[in-house]
Amino acid sequence: MKWDQMTVSEQRRLQDEKLRRYLTDVIAPFSPYYKQLFAEHKIDPRQIKTVSDLRHLPFTRKADLLATPEQPQKFREFIITPDVSVLKRRPRVIAEALLRGQAAVKRRFEREFRPIFLTATTGRSSMPTAFAYTDYDMRNLRTSGERLIQTIGGETSMRGVNMFPYAPHLAFWQVMFAGIEFGMLLLSTGGGKVMGTDGNIGIIDKIKPEAIIGIPTFVYHVIRKAHEQGHKWPQVIGLVLGGEKSPQGIRHKMVRLLHEMGAKNVRVSATYGFTEARMAWAECPTPPGQSSGYHLFPDMGIFEVIDPQTGEVRGEGEPGELVYTPLDARGTVVLRYRTGDYVEGGVTWAPCPYCGRTIPRIVGEIGRASNTKELQFGKLKGTLVNFDEIHTILDDTIEIGEWQLEIRKAHDDPNEVDELILHLAPAQGVDVEQLTEKIRARFQSDIEMTPNRVEIHSLEDMLQRIRLESALKEVRILDARPKE
Repeated sequence: MKWDQMTVSEQRRLQDEKLRRYLTDVIAPFSPYYKQLFAEHKIDPRQIKTVSDLRHLPFTRKADLLATPEQPQKFREFIITPDVSVLKRRPRVIAEALLRGQAAVKRRFEREFRPIFLTATTGRSSMPTAFAYTDYDMRNLRTSGERLIQTIGGETSMRGVNMFPYAPHLAFWQVMFAGIEFGMLLLSTGGGKVMGTDGNIGIIDKIKPEAIIGIPTFVYHVIRKAHEQGHKWPQVIGLVLGGEKSPQGIRHKMVRLLHEMGAKNVRVSATYGFTEARMAWAECPTPPGQSSGYHLFPDMGIFEVIDPQTGEVRGEGEPGELVYTPLDARGTVVLRYRTGDYVEGGVTWAPCPYCGRTIPRIVGEIGRASNTKELQFGKLKGTLVNFDEIHTILDDTIEIGEWQLEIRKAHDDPNEVDELILHLAPAQGVDVEQLTEKIRARFQSDIEMTPNRVEIHSLEDMLQRIRLESALKEVRILDARPKE
């Protein structure tokens, strides 16, 4: 059964079957956290027979994994820890031991359950949390990577440059293992921290990749710098972006620059992934300005969309918060994990209008609930500010080279109101006064507020401010208010 051409009924039947087996054979007996949770809530996993029955399980949140003074190793509770005596009593295991011997069975147990690899959350809003992979999970990572390349239309004859930073984080390793499994030449540069901008440009000049892969802001920076230096990259046909949002504005900027560098038919595919899922998903190639949505792997995991306030499951195509449950994972496992990501178009099971795949897709803009903050612009009432909308405004403005939004207290007084200072590096040849007025007008029309002031910087100064080559992710929103 081809993973991306199953009918909806085949997919739903497969998910139901895998969910039943997974909960009863792996999670209930061998997950310390969920074994206790099921007991506390009097949940019989055998009663969870379909995906719709998942609503009877409590959600898991990021806070549930964080260390506490009482449980400094809290993340270990989520690692699947089998009881070998229980495994040995299973008929299939007994038969395997008779046919292949005890040593072979022991080795299979090790490959399936022993952690051998770790990634971690980025820790922007909390301490990083480690997620363990077994050899079984590494095979899943390779499979998801291969499918990701298939989704974006990759060919084994192509070459790619992976500019994600070297780090124990999902994006770099998903790309690396994708290339290995798919059989495609991928050179990893480590991003700006390892080789710097000029080093990445030199690598692209040398191996002439058809695909450039990385964090949108750094990929754009490298393309812009190469364009300024007069490089020609006519072979580039694909940009694969991940690690942060990829607004249409920044995509248009990159495609326009590449077109001027000789690349005529560039397609941009964004990816969506998170540490807790230990895999990523991609858009298929589409005409400029359009999005196919993120193509999911229904045999490997389940996405629900819920009302973020009530927790009720939403219907197909309805907006809400994304919730994820794996169907075939070992190592660190979280069930009904609330991502904190809000998607405007929900999940659809309709065939993709661009590539024809029949698998479900996440469609519409995805934003993080944590990117909406209450700021005190007046003495009496707070104002909710959605920083995802600000990202879109600024990334969509072609006259902006780089930017950063700083949140400060007026007069640096902790008891004063909040201020927004917008730092800008205009693109070459841009009229600064006209740009400032344009930005203020766009802020007012789209989010009904404007920055307290706009400060203009050189591009070099802005690159230092946002720490493009020194941080794992650039610093776009700088909260400089005194910590309470």
